[in-house]
Amino acid sequence: MRAPSASSMTSSGLGKSLECVNVVVRCRPLNHKEVSDGHSSCVEMFPNRGLVEIKNPALGPTDPLKTFTFDAVYDCNSKQMDLYAESFAPLVDSVLDGFNGTIFAYGQTGTGKTYTMEGVKDDPGQRGVIPNSFDHIFNHISKSENQQYLVRASYLEIYLEDVRDLLAKDQTKALELKERPDTGIYVKDLSSFVCKSVSEIEHVMAVGNQNRSVGKTEMNEHSSRSHAIFIITVECSELDAEGQAHIRVGKLNLVDLAGSERQAKTGAVGDRLKEATKINLSLSALGNVIASLVDGKSSHVPYRDSKLTRLLQDSLGGNARTVMVANLGPASYNYEESVTTLRFANRAKNIKNKPRINEDPKDALLREFQQEIARLKAQIKTPGEKKERRKKEKKPKKEVADKPGIDRIEDMDASVGHVNGADSEEPEMESEESE
Repeated sequence: MRAPSASSMTSSGLGKSLECVNVVVRCRPLNHKEVSDGHSSCVEMFPNRGLVEIKNPALGPTDPLKTFTFDAVYDCNSKQMDLYAESFAPLVDSVLDGFNGTIFAYGQTGTGKTYTMEGVKDDPGQRGVIPNSFDHIFNHISKSENQQYLVRASYLEIYLEDVRDLLAKDQTKALELKERPDTGIYVKDLSSFVCKSVSEIEHVMAVGNQNRSVGKTEMNEHSSRSHAIFIITVECSELDAEGQAHIRVGKLNLVDLAGSERQAKTGAVGDRLKEATKINLSLSALGNVIASLVDGKSSHVPYRDSKLTRLLQDSLGGNARTVMVANLGPASYNYEESVTTLRFANRAKNIKNKPRINEDPKDALLREFQQEIARLKAQIKTPGEKKERRKKEKKPKKEVADKPGIDRIEDMDASVGHVNGADSEEPEMESEESE
């Protein structure tokens, strides 16, 4: 397989220059239905050259092919782990260094987006980008020295243009999008769970997946009817040469977009048709945002046209490193949709982001843990000063819940125990320290 080009994702001068969105293309094999219906493949992949060729089945054998080049190309024989190691692992490393990162899958319905992002749970060789990133993050933490880490996870979906918390008890509540000058766009009241191991974060995701909107269409038996975003926030505290603690915070957005649909092919009616209409509208808004970002003439970028583009605002032209994987179906009867996907991906690779390391942010939760631990230790050491301290502390303290998108510390820890089926024993409240 061909590794991503150095020009699109370099480590030198990080955060000081513009960086293009990294785009890779993956093509699945023909499925049983396509073979039985007599469809042939119209797509040819050249992984060593980063080249995709697509032929219009309506044209003759001597007519020219359409060709596209990308940072990396993966054919139907590609392995999940190769895809992750070559195209996504560098971005996850960046998140561990304090950058924001986004990985999102785009393509027609039934082209393998969810398989690429999630894979097959019980088969290690077929695990997708998301579970591989879990292993990557916690393996890094276990090997680190003189650092403290705190990992939090959130999970949301955009269904019929409503933002829903997939980890909340009330699945009918639509959440609001808000904006802060220092941190950008966030989802108000989105729950966040502290995770201390791969098994914990996998369970959080499993709970969210049970609440996700899926349905059957004529093109996909398990079609995603919503856009889903799994958010991992990694905080790291490290002492400098003078003994001062510095915190950096990286956020990883793992996005599984619902596929674009044609009603004539999916046979969608009723609720399925309403869902498809909203999906197509939001994907159209995403295309308009990308077009505005790359044409160089637009003074206005229409991020506000959909909830999806609003949430991806930092990932497209903002403070993030972004990798897009465009998924294709090779069947000749899907030629038009495949060409549309390739053109979309070709535009996206020209988007320029401005990533920077998020150092010592004011709302770092890890700092709250450290301050609380220091306060409790001081109380234990000097019990005689409790009365005086109580007088000084009569002024109500600002709780972590006041910060957008973060539950209170007690609630978060209790929630992790609940999500993972723990008994009534309360989990520890201090952050996980690397061995």
